[in-house]
Order: sequence, then C-alpha cells, then structure tokens
Amino acid sequence: MQGAERTRTASLLSDRQRRIWLRLIRSENVGPASFRALINRFGSAEAALEALPELAERGGRQRITIPSWAQIDAEMEAADRMGARFVAIGEEDYPPLLSRADNPPPLIAIKGRANLMSAPALALVGARNASVSGAKLAQKLAVQLGSAGFLIVSGLARGIDAAAHRGSLETGTVAVIAGGLDHPYPPENVALYEEIAERGVVLSEMPFGWAPRAQDFPRRNRIVAGMSYGLLVVEAAERSGSLISARLANEMGRLVFAVPGSPLDPRSGGANRLLKDGAILVTCVDDITEAMIPLIGRPMTVPIFEEPPDLSSIPPPDDDDRSRVVEALGPTPASIDELIRHTGLQAPQIALVLLELDLAGRIERHSGGFVSLLLDP
Repeated sequence: MQGAERTRTASLLSDRQRRIWLRLIRSENVGPASFRALINRFGSAEAALEALPELAERGGRQRITIPSWAQIDAEMEAADRMGARFVAIGEEDYPPLLSRADNPPPLIAIKGRANLMSAPALALVGARNASVSGAKLAQKLAVQLGSAGFLIVSGLARGIDAAAHRGSLETGTVAVIAGGLDHPYPPENVALYEEIAERGVVLSEMPFGWAPRAQDFPRRNRIVAGMSYGLLVVEAAERSGSLISARLANEMGRLVFAVPGSPLDPRSGGANRLLKDGAILVTCVDDITEAMIPLIGRPMTVPIFEEPPDLSSIPPPDDDDRSRVVEALGPTPASIDELIRHTGLQAPQIALVLLELDLAGRIERHSGGFVSLLLDP
C-alpha cells in the first residue's frame, strides 16, 4: 500500500473505508497483489472500484463481478454475529510480520484475543497422518515454546497442527484456516477451533460462507509462514503442504527448522529433505530458541520484496504493450525483471499490463513476484 496504507500504524479505517476495502478485495479476480497495485494506481479503494470494469475490459474480460453493498453488509453482519471483526494491514491488531510477507492480505477476519499476536510467533506444522510419537513431540515442543514466550501458529489440520494448537492453548495459539471463519476444517477439529477462538485467535482472509477448496490451503500456508519468525516441521512426506509452507517461509527470509525422522518412515521423508537442504536440525526446544531469540525485536535487515512501482502517473498501456507482455508470458512463471528484458518495457508499464490481465483472470501470480499465463482462463 502507498503512504499510510503501507506501514503499520495505530490509525484505524473508518467503517465506510472498511466496507470499501472489503468490497474491493471481494471483487472478482482481485487478490492481495492486484489490490495493492490498484491502490498504487488510483490512490484509494473507492477510486479503484470505479475503475475495475474498464481495467478488466482492457485485459480481455467483458464483465467483472463486484459484490453489492448488500452483500458486503451481510458479510460484516455475519462477522458481528460470531464476535469476529475485520482488521486491515497497518492497523494495530494486524500480525506485525505478516505485513512483510509476500502479498499480505489487505484485510483479515479475526476472532479471539488479538493482543496475543504481539508476541513473537513460530509456525509449527507437519503431517496430517502423524504418528503417535510425532504428535506427542509436537505438543511437547508447543508447550515448551509457549512457556518461552512464543506464540504458536498453525493451520488447524489434523495430526501435527492439532497437537501444536493443543500444546499452546494455555500460552497462546493462532489457527489460520483456509475457508471463511464460519467454515472451520476439518470437521473433527471443530471443537478445537471453538476452544482456540475463546482462548487464542482464529484468523482467515477468505469470505464468510466460503468452504475451503484444495487451492485455498497454499494461501493459508503463506499466512502461517508469513506471520512467524520461523517455521518448524515435525513429520512431513516428500510431497506435502508442510513443505509448501517451508518453501514459502524460506522465500520470505524466515528460519526453517525440522525434526529428523527415520528414513524408513515416509512421514519423515520431507523433513529429512529439508535438513539436507539446510534447515536447522531440531532435537530439543533449545535448538529453536537459540536461533530465534536473537531475531526478536530486530527489524528485518534485508528487504524481502521490493516496493511495487508507483503507478499513479503512468499512462494506460496500449494494445502493443499488452501484446508484447502476453507474448512474453507462458505457463512457466517469469519474473518482472525477465519481462523487462524481454519486452523492453519499464517496470511500471509491465505492472499496469499485469494488473489488467490479472483482473481479466488471464494470469496467475506466484510467490516472489513471478507470474504465468493461464492458457485456459
């Protein structure tokens, strides 16, 4: 976000501004990256809303769905009924490290004791089909880390996630879910979810009424990783959501920890792979606290992602500009620097074309600022 919308401050959005932000982020094909680009381009969410239809049409889509004010009011009323609220990036109760993550959500819905999120956070994730010993270790580490002053963040999944939440209920835990706050998943963890909502924090960027889909879990994982100083993996297969979380944490400059496991147990294959790739080996809680404590309270010394180009004074791209960018894109993700070199266009020009294509549903954004063309939007 530009100006005050880009930094963490104690100022609050007015009720009207919050409704406008919610309407913009709930509009079709508007995600965190395009929301940010729209604010950079138009200066306010209200102006961006007015521009959406024309931008989507330039990108090749004749019609874009924008929720009505009645739909926005209904979602806000649903939040009120369950005692939840919407917090914007830059506001006091927004998780402090999340604002420095890759494409942080502009608005999150939270319920619970938001003051807990001022504590330094560690993500603890792992296998859904956890072994008895793996779940026991995860819960024990969560107890010890909580006693050391760390907030435990996880994704409410069965197995290791659930054990991590149970171990940190007394000291502070955050459950980030992939659906709306009124759609916790999986069903067997609903009682745990309700307990966390009372004693900890539950959090989501998805709309109320949204049932989670497979593609929503990596989005959840980026929040789990993004709001934490480090991420610990306890049991994970070679191909698992926990490894996605670890990759995202590494890309965001967070520490990655892993508990070694037997090479005969496929549930340990992913964690052992992380250790081969440079993750910090964990056999006791001191391995984590000794690495984490020096980071607490210090600003991130290296910018993780560059500020987006200022789009406020850039003239709209012409058809030739759009064609050059579309021709340069393909199903393999490309970086903005690669697009600049290939097309000869400047970063702000490319950012505007990508914004139009994004709103038209023609590209997919990836972590680290990479984009790819959707061949069948």
